[in-house]
Amino acid sequence: MTLNAAVSAVTDRIIERSRPGRQAYLDLIAREAATAIRRPNLGCANLAHAYAGTDEDREAMKADRGMNIGIVTAYNDMLSAHAVYYRYPELMKVWAREVGATAQVAGGVPAMCDGVTQGYAGMELSLFSRDTIALATAVALSHGTFEGAALLGICDKIVPGLLMGALRFGHLPMILIPGGPMATGLANKQKAAVREAYAEGKATREELLDAEIAAYHGKGTCTFYGTANTNQMMMEVMGLHMPGAAFVNPGTKLRQELTRAAVHRLAGIGHRGENWRPLGHCVDEKAIVNAAVGLLATGGSTNHLLHLPAIARAAGIVIDWEDFDRLSASVPLIARVYPNGSADVNGFEAAGGMPFVIRELLGAGLLHGDIMTVAGEDLSAYANRPVLDAADALAWEPVGESGDESILRTAAAPFSADGGMRILSGNIGRACIKVSAVECERWVVEAPARVFTDQADVLAAFKAGELERDVVVVMRFQGPRANGMPELHKLTPPLGVLQNRGFRVALVTDGRMSGASGKVPCAIHLSPEALGGGPIGRIRDGDIIRLDAVAGTLDALVDPAEWEARPLADAPPAASGMGRELFGLFRGLADEAEKGASAVLAGAGL
Repeated sequence: MTLNAAVSAVTDRIIERSRPGRQAYLDLIAREAATAIRRPNLGCANLAHAYAGTDEDREAMKADRGMNIGIVTAYNDMLSAHAVYYRYPELMKVWAREVGATAQVAGGVPAMCDGVTQGYAGMELSLFSRDTIALATAVALSHGTFEGAALLGICDKIVPGLLMGALRFGHLPMILIPGGPMATGLANKQKAAVREAYAEGKATREELLDAEIAAYHGKGTCTFYGTANTNQMMMEVMGLHMPGAAFVNPGTKLRQELTRAAVHRLAGIGHRGENWRPLGHCVDEKAIVNAAVGLLATGGSTNHLLHLPAIARAAGIVIDWEDFDRLSASVPLIARVYPNGSADVNGFEAAGGMPFVIRELLGAGLLHGDIMTVAGEDLSAYANRPVLDAADALAWEPVGESGDESILRTAAAPFSADGGMRILSGNIGRACIKVSAVECERWVVEAPARVFTDQADVLAAFKAGELERDVVVVMRFQGPRANGMPELHKLTPPLGVLQNRGFRVALVTDGRMSGASGKVPCAIHLSPEALGGGPIGRIRDGDIIRLDAVAGTLDALVDPAEWEARPLADAPPAASGMGRELFGLFRGLADEAEKGASAVLAGAGL
């Protein structure tokens, strides 16, 4: 199939823009492949330290006949998605021995749960946990004792952070190994209804807690299509998983065999063989475009308008919001998964999942098939679904037609002709909006502003009845330099209640909204942010704000002379406690949202 003209043009645009940085990156990993510290070159005392913690594998390591795989794990049992990783390292060591390789845990990276910290002070550490994970990944891989790496991570900041760190060791082959989603619990629509009832005082805290526990009830990734599951989608379309690994439930034989296959495959794609597949060559401009196309075609999390640029920068590639906007106009929406539909990711998987999506997008010329993947010569292997054959062995077979057209449709008959992302520009700045879950009649909102700098104040105003009208809630000083750009997901239920009551409601913020947010129009990631002079600091209560996702505009309807003459609002004092003061360096160095809001990349000059 001929590549879609818009996808081709955006790819060429990214290649040209990235040319100097990408070449510098390729030179770096070529130099590292040729000269970096590796086991045969390490001193004997150094090697003794590296081998001292292992008994069964010491002689094999000493002989240096096979790959030594570094396992970088984000295990903890406070994240349901990552609790499944508890015994992975021990099993992976056994599976490595089956193919003459060895494996060691190179290091652990922190993995916080946004679902736990949502709406509280800890959320101000969330975005910068991604940079911390990148640093921890680099530390784990810095020993020079690994010929490849397995990256164990799933959730919001963890996969981007793992990749950002791992790409600086891009001469090594690496595979990301997911754990799969938990079984379906309370339906997302029912959960959202209880949340809104609680926001209105019509449900008790006990009822709310029971509903939440019924929804988030076991080990595995949360089942809505938020940032964590969007991560898994991206790893598939970039060819960094074993094919079809994203959404197989934990604790199943199929999940175990996919992980086993990943270890075996990793052992076979090292620099000593004829099938060397270094991470830095797998993640190229075409793979980054594939990730953006997958995001748009499936209605994925807006958080990836931050994460994908950051991942790309770590590989010397520059993608900006204009690229997303141009792609969105040509990429059809072919999946509806909550919050963009009623089904969860288990329903999505049952309907055909990622193999169906990849087959459709490849067939329509919307994905680059000619990328280096960890599994095969191109992306076509990812259009097949994993199964267990009659002998209980792992196999792949072509995916069939959609099992449910309310969840998955063909590229020729999509839910929408475009991907549902828009860039908004105007006198308030530049923001993005996800409209795939927003009813078309709500794509334009014009209403008076009510300005806040704290989520708690919004909730208090809602409870006091002060927002019972058409309103644009403006949340400022929520950017990366101000307070680490926390998600503002706690605002979704009260804003949803106001919208249900018939009011015209929108949110405008230099902060983030969760991948779980849906039906309320939200202009997010506004740049420049309030701290540092962004014009969002000029907005006053009562100003008429017009958000127009059809025209792509975002403006305060204020006389231009008055607007320019207005002083900027004073920033609130920097918060302390919950460790936030320790992240002052990250806030001070973070760059703008469109570049990825990363302190470590900015500090590195990438």
